[in-house]
Amino acid sequence: MTNLYCWRCRSIVPMLDEAEFAEAQRLYALMFDNRRSGISRAESAQPLLDYFNQLTGFGETEPNAIMYHRISQYGPACGTCGKPYRTPLATICVACGGKRNTRPDPL
Repeated sequence: MTNLYCWRCRSIVPMLDEAEFAEAQRLYALMFDNRRSGISRAESAQPLLDYFNQLTGFGETEPNAIMYHRISQYGPACGTCGKPYRTPLATICVACGGKRNTRPDPL
């Protein structure tokens, strides 16, 4: 887990690594299974929210937002403004227009 700027939330939030996200994804799928069983949205989302909040100490209230809080979905930090590129393949920073050096390193 690391804190990183989230483009959807427009703030710095805890982002999950792959192992942490795998568990969140499992709980997210379970949330939908519980909804099909007639359990309320609030009650079915609680295990996912509890997992994320205990792991991060953040206090998230929207289970769908957690699915965007995955480190690997974002690129490296922009060399100009420090915000992450929106995707790992992005070459232009949306926040400041900074261009990412995508040339391979010389041998």
